[in-house]
Amino acid sequence: MMKPLLLAAGLALAATTAPAMAQTLDTVKQRGQLICGVSTGFPGFSMPDSQGVYRGLDTDYCRALAAAVLGDATKVRFVGLTAQNRFTALQSGEVDVLMRNSTQTFLRDASIGLQMGPVNFHDGQGFAVKRELGVSKVAELDGATICVAQGTTHEVTLGDHARAHGLKFQPVVFERPDTMYQAFFAGRCDAMTQDASALAGAVSVAPNPQDYVVLAETISKEPLGPFTRNGDAQWSKIVAWLHHGLVEAEEAGITQANAEEQAKGANPVAQRLLGTSGEFGSRLGLDNRWMLNAVKAVGNYGEIFERNVGKGGQLKLERGLNGLWSKGGLMYAIPFR
Repeated sequence: MMKPLLLAAGLALAATTAPAMAQTLDTVKQRGQLICGVSTGFPGFSMPDSQGVYRGLDTDYCRALAAAVLGDATKVRFVGLTAQNRFTALQSGEVDVLMRNSTQTFLRDASIGLQMGPVNFHDGQGFAVKRELGVSKVAELDGATICVAQGTTHEVTLGDHARAHGLKFQPVVFERPDTMYQAFFAGRCDAMTQDASALAGAVSVAPNPQDYVVLAETISKEPLGPFTRNGDAQWSKIVAWLHHGLVEAEEAGITQANAEEQAKGANPVAQRLLGTSGEFGSRLGLDNRWMLNAVKAVGNYGEIFERNVGKGGQLKLERGLNGLWSKGGLMYAIPFR
């Protein structure tokens, strides 16, 4: 979610970011705390509750990482980041990992000095409209004013889609998503565009949620996932294999409630994943029970999804593309063997 023109600043910083900052695992262990970059307020992904405790899919990944690395899911500090400062915060070392819902693209992989991790949520750019408009397709928004957040891929994609389909949109650009939401719900724009999951979250906490609808149509692919710094292969592997482990746990039927029991069982997949056999943790510089600690802290991928954005959360999203590969989805874990 960053305009190509903004990449120049990222390139300049990437060129001056010292590879020596690379040994993140040692830094986190010595500090005794993981510093995790998240969004400033996306329901279902990262948002403080009434007690100020961050909740969501992204923040559960942060807790799982803290449990895996430090043995304690509570040893994490969340740093809320905007679309404009998220990559700079990671490049400069302000955060250890970026778990903020961020789209993975070619330019981000090749140009900003960061490493993309596995996709942990498959999304698409959607549109929210007021139900009374009777709009059901994006083409029906021709000539409409569209609220969009600055510094995101959504700005670019909105223009690309308009040109490709002969439509005229009037973008109304906002620096922060929260001010964009306020403006849209106040009636300043005919529609609002963002990741469809984020729109569902915004509508769910609107003053009158029933007055709005998120169109079924999307105009892009938005593969969301974590980012780490280039030059730190060990840390990037830990972040990547954490995701694969959470998906593998779901595939194997390992849950938050039964993980300890499964670790003692005869299933060789569970034994390797949970540290009963092999040296899968030590090869990454971690305790062999690292994935057992992670799953006990937050559950497997399916549990994380359902609790935060699925039927058990306020967004009520279907698994869809985020279902397991064996059930028609795209979640497919690289094997632990």
